[in-house]
Amino acid sequence: MDNQQTLIIATRNPGKTKEIRDLLKDFPLTIKNLDDFGPIPEVEEDGSTFDDNAYKKSSFTARVLGLPALSDDSGLCVDALDGAPGVYSARYAGDNATDEENCEKVLKELAGQQNRNATFKCVISIAVPTGAALTYEGSCDGVILENPRGDNGFGYDPVFFFPEYDKTFAEITRKEKSRVSHRGKALRELRDEFDKVIKWISQQMPAEEKFSCKE
Repeated sequence: MDNQQTLIIATRNPGKTKEIRDLLKDFPLTIKNLDDFGPIPEVEEDGSTFDDNAYKKSSFTARVLGLPALSDDSGLCVDALDGAPGVYSARYAGDNATDEENCEKVLKELAGQQNRNATFKCVISIAVPTGAALTYEGSCDGVILENPRGDNGFGYDPVFFFPEYDKTFAEITRKEKSRVSHRGKALRELRDEFDKVIKWISQQMPAEEKFSCKE
């Protein structure tokens, strides 16, 4: 289609890229990810909030590649742990920690706690090379169990119990999870407004200069 906008997903994860491609398939959009380009420096996710990290990744990618970019940051926030693991969710038990080790640390720190309420949070940032950005957010409330249950999902899914389904996120299908999850909510909010997003991007991106050859 003519006049298609290109959007870069600031990830090398093929599953995440496919999910976003499927979600935005009805829009005049060419979606690429970092694997479509040469080596790009890694962005250090050292922000104090999900918003900080999502924007840092999207704005850096947009600036380096000269194209609008989308990034997300998400994690688990446990009430009794003052919001931890939060932005450290992926490395809560150490920089190279496995999902199981991260879950074990949360369960250990919650031992004996009556309040086991927790929230999954996700922030999506779409940035253009000038630094301007749009933000979308989603959250999902649940309870941390005392023991893991289920074999689906990843991360903290086996210990995150979702009362509405009476199951953990690791006991439900991917389709069921995307319907209620923090990331699914944020992505649907983005999709529902994407006509406006495309218009905003076109207003923010500099017009291409055309040159004529003169002898």
